[in-house]
Amino acid sequence: MSPTLPKTRPVTAVVRRNRKAPRVVKRSTRALAAVRGSAAQYAPLVGFLAVTTAAAAYGSQFNPTPRNPDTELWYAAQKTSRFNPPPAVRGPVWAALYGMIAVAGWRVYRAPRSRARSEALVWWAAQMSLNAAWTPLFFGERKPRAALADLVALTGAIGGFTASARKVDRGAAALMIPYLGWVTFAGYLNAEIVRLNRPVTERHVIAALEGV
Repeated sequence: MSPTLPKTRPVTAVVRRNRKAPRVVKRSTRALAAVRGSAAQYAPLVGFLAVTTAAAAYGSQFNPTPRNPDTELWYAAQKTSRFNPPPAVRGPVWAALYGMIAVAGWRVYRAPRSRARSEALVWWAAQMSLNAAWTPLFFGERKPRAALADLVALTGAIGGFTASARKVDRGAAALMIPYLGWVTFAGYLNAEIVRLNRPVTERHVIAALEGV
């Protein structure tokens, strides 16, 4: 009996398989390039989110919480507007706003280089600096008047970014509208605290004694 030879694949099948190999390699290369492109595109967004998160974390150190009992007592003694929202509302609102601020900055950053883009990024950095300064001024140093001045400057910086961003990316500009509205509202609340809690001076004491 002659030995049984192993079955071999037709030559045409082997050739077809070898032809498919370069296609698979090309597809894998394209997929890898797409992943790398997406990573490069979204990496700056992580940076913008890190900046807004750091600003929020820095400001939270001065908030009127049990961790800062003196500040908590001081703020509780202040007369505030009847429209003053509770902390349960302020927290989620600011979380959403910080997300939109980061996305707006990122959208402008990835736009083609231009003068308007550069101006918008400068305004973005300015508004973040002013944003981070308000809580230490108001709660940390307990200076509502200085904090109000900061809010006025912050409103101008947000407006500057929005105007510049509009020339680069209308979506980025639109993302800042809720932020601008909320800061304007915060300015009103801050102004009411200044108005309702005027410091007692020697002149006020003399006037009160003369009226007795």
